[in-house]
Amino acid sequence: MSFFSRSLATAVMGLATFAGAQSFPTQPITLLIPYPPGGSADMLARPMLATLQKELGQSVVLDYKAGAGGTIATGLLARAKPDGYTVLMVLAAHAINASLYSKLPYDTRKDFAPVSMLATLPLLLAAPLATPANTVPELIAYGRAHPDKLTFASAGNGNTSHLAGEMFKTATGVKMLHIPYKGSGPAVVAMLGGEVSMMFDSISTSQVQVRAGKLKAIAVTGDKRSSLLPDVPTVKESGVPSFVVNGWYGILAPAGTPPDVVAKLSQALNKAVRDPKVAAQLTESGYEVVGTTPEAFGSHIDAELIRWKDAVQASGAKVE
Repeated sequence: MSFFSRSLATAVMGLATFAGAQSFPTQPITLLIPYPPGGSADMLARPMLATLQKELGQSVVLDYKAGAGGTIATGLLARAKPDGYTVLMVLAAHAINASLYSKLPYDTRKDFAPVSMLATLPLLLAAPLATPANTVPELIAYGRAHPDKLTFASAGNGNTSHLAGEMFKTATGVKMLHIPYKGSGPAVVAMLGGEVSMMFDSISTSQVQVRAGKLKAIAVTGDKRSSLLPDVPTVKESGVPSFVVNGWYGILAPAGTPPDVVAKLSQALNKAVRDPKVAAQLTESGYEVVGTTPEAFGSHIDAELIRWKDAVQASGAKVE
């Protein structure tokens, strides 16, 4: 093939890619959710769905693929065609899993194209009404006096709720048994049934049960109190100054997705999450709306990989 022919072929391919990106999307988009319906990821996705579909001009289908701390859905995305028609909502667990799991079926950074970080969310240390502690100091005192009594639920191995519990154990010296569930919804149900002593859950889900008087709020995990529960102190101000944990939520596409397609998805997602009605609804559920560029989200993931690696190593937590 001559130089002219090769140049012409390259130009044609480039124009085809450009045209594809300009027309994207021409079919429905699948948004993988790595946890069951009813959890914090679901509560973020649903309010913005109508606005997102309007921005893209196509339907967006939520596909729930729960299990293994979100790694099942993440593995599916890594194998998906890089055309923008399959994307994934990831949580902070995405960065945690890189250090928590001894082996993953994907590379946490190389196999994905960051699209946008949508929101952050503190956790709520909630407990069944029967748990014999109402404050962090009382919980620590009870745990030390009864080292085999406390259990904590999580939304699955490697989830932020899991590692938050491990970090709490390290920071306080309190022994607790970890009980994993397949998502926040089932874990909260377990708390309501008195199957576990407590849980570090996304404030968006557990605060509903707290307001209904079915669970009690012991503390929030952010660096400041939540406007949702202003009377509930932080773990930090309750005598554990080193303990601050915030969850985050973002969208990934498969590596190799055309940059123009990623940019179009990012712009649509950011408009959807910042829509005044959507943003108000999310704020009422405890989320802090963000909306970033793909580059900014990639940098955030890089920083989180380092942070959670240190946290996992310090806690000794590991999933085979």
